Amino acid sequence: MSVAPIERTEAAAPRRPIERRRAAPARGRIPLNIVLLALMIYFLIPFWWLIVNSSKTAAGLFGGESALWFSGGVHYLDNLVDLFTYGGGIYARWLGNSALYAIVGGVGATALAVLAGYGFAKYRFAGRRASFAILLGAVMVPTTALVIPTFVLFAQIGWTNTIWAVIVPTLLNPFGVYLMNVYARDAVPDELLDAARVDGAGEFRIFLQVALPMLRPAIVTVLLLSVVASWNNYFLPLVMLSDNRLFPVTVGIGLWQSTASTYGAAGGQSLWSIIILGSLVSVIPLIVAFLGLQKYWRGGLSIGSLK
Repeated sequence: MSVAPIERTEAAAPRRPIERRRAAPARGRIPLNIVLLALMIYFLIPFWWLIVNSSKTAAGLFGGESALWFSGGVHYLDNLVDLFTYGGGIYARWLGNSALYAIVGGVGATALAVLAGYGFAKYRFAGRRASFAILLGAVMVPTTALVIPTFVLFAQIGWTNTIWAVIVPTLLNPFGVYLMNVYARDAVPDELLDAARVDGAGEFRIFLQVALPMLRPAIVTVLLLSVVASWNNYFLPLVMLSDNRLFPVTVGIGLWQSTASTYGAAGGQSLWSIIILGSLVSVIPLIVAFLGLQKYWRGGLSIGSLK
């Protein structure tokens, strides 16, 4: 009968230092958690402002109601009807244009980045270092600085005011190539590629069946970055396009905003409510894309932890 208490005492005794060691780092993370919470609130306040004010009528927006809380009723359905019927339903067309530019441009830019990054990482060829140095230099150049030269070039070949004037420039993603190069260099072992070559596999088959599955986390990352950049693109389509039926949603909302600011209180108040709701609706596809592809990032992190 006296053995059990002794065993419990001996088993419980070593746990106290471990519990103290675990409690100390937890207390040390409290300031960091407070800072992260403050940053989260700071970044969520504009999104919360969109959610609240997109539910108000024009009178509610300019009637002195609280800007950060619901008051005077919720009018999401009425505002949605106004949003998708204003101007003959042009907003739905803008959403479709943004989806087209983002999907075609994002997928194309990702495909080119994967091929170029893998080639730079796993093949040795003449001019490789010089080409990669030029690529790194292109990362430093802001895309807005290239819009005017691109417009002049496309004007000479007759591509302005077409969908290709928006899609083709987004296919070039130097940062995506750099990211794929860095990831492929470490994630795909050279010994594995040599073993596949010894077994008689060709280079194209090696890339598809051996390297490509290992590059999945980086591919998803580059795809998301490319899609978000294409969806949020504003200056390039603003310069390239003159037909409002080809506008993406960013340029279309900017057009509405300039119209509302021009007419002022006389005719702009009713437009501001759908501008705010249109901004909220345009963010939802990006949120869905991030949440839907999050599991691939988790898989990539777990793969990296096993290496």
